[in-house]
Amino acid sequence: MTVWDDLVGQERLSGQLDAAARDADAIVTAAETGGPPPEASKMTHAWLFTGPPGAGRNTAARAFAAALQCVSPDRALGGSPGCGFCDGCHTSLVGTHADVTTVAAVGTQILAEDMRDTVRKSFTSPANGRWQVILVEDAERLNEKSANAVLKAVEEPAPRTVWLLCAPSLEDVLPTIRSRCRHVGLLTPSVDAVADMLVRREGIEPEAAAVAARATQGHIERARRLATDPRARERRAAVLKLPLRIEDIGGCFKAAQELVDAASEESKQLAEEVDTKETEELKAALGAVQGGRMPRGTAGVMKDLEDKQKRRRTRAQRDSLDLALTELTGFYRDVLALQLGSRVALANIEVQDVLERMARDGTPEATLRRIDAIAACREALDRNVAPLLAVEAMTMALRSG
Repeated sequence: MTVWDDLVGQERLSGQLDAAARDADAIVTAAETGGPPPEASKMTHAWLFTGPPGAGRNTAARAFAAALQCVSPDRALGGSPGCGFCDGCHTSLVGTHADVTTVAAVGTQILAEDMRDTVRKSFTSPANGRWQVILVEDAERLNEKSANAVLKAVEEPAPRTVWLLCAPSLEDVLPTIRSRCRHVGLLTPSVDAVADMLVRREGIEPEAAAVAARATQGHIERARRLATDPRARERRAAVLKLPLRIEDIGGCFKAAQELVDAASEESKQLAEEVDTKETEELKAALGAVQGGRMPRGTAGVMKDLEDKQKRRRTRAQRDSLDLALTELTGFYRDVLALQLGSRVALANIEVQDVLERMARDGTPEATLRRIDAIAACREALDRNVAPLLAVEAMTMALRSG
């Protein structure tokens, strides 16, 4: 199994990255042996991976990072880098390779302080790998200061440093940064491709895999979670019942509160284990004495960690809410498809009777207004409006149509 097997429905992209990895391998080999580098290399120092949510931007970038660090002996025999089994591939894929640095947004933004050490590291030679790889998973969340720091590093990188930036679209990245990157565009995988992946990689029954893939409309990670996590299925079922629970004002407020509470609880569960581990490790590193007392002068460091954890919990809550809003949008998209007589396959076929009833009782114009209300809620959350206020405004708009 090569690293490219994780790229679901991206065969063209796999070929492009494989060719670049071959040239990258030849460049390093030439530098180590004193031979000539490839004359027309497909490799470059900065890449920008874009694509819709769930297409696998981060997965593609990490697979490419693994191929760049591949140390399989088969390369010398003409094999392609990215075997998926050697130490370089394995540690890159699981996130423990010393020369593959991953940066992800802790909160709603990637701050300059989050990038400082990474930018500094990008100017150094690889410690033991073949390339120094910097993978920025949420490049669209770079703020002005952190984006400028990345720009300076991308403009004049070290000879064996590669930047891999991931963002939903080209427009989400500063023009000055994207102009210095080679663009790689991913497509939404087909429902059949995602279902096939769930069967082959997760051992899901074909029928359950097809339901999960159709429900998530090609979103790989959501489909995997829906197929393997009963709690995810329960949460989705609750979200799809929301349109039936907002027939009066009290129902709107109650549904909004429950949606926000569910997102808060989910983010709390996800954060608790990580937060506790981080806190204990930092205390040990700072030399906490028996009984939990911290040495003098360490209160500021602990406060910085608490702030970071708080930002991460806020991000997790909003990500959970965003997932619920995505599923609500899919619900009303199915209603609209029925109202317009479209032949588009329904994503939420398990509630088809509810969809048909709402399609009969409403109009396409009202359904479009409801979809707009969900989009407005998303925008409000992006502007840091209090989640409960944003969701309450949305449920009231959904009720009125």
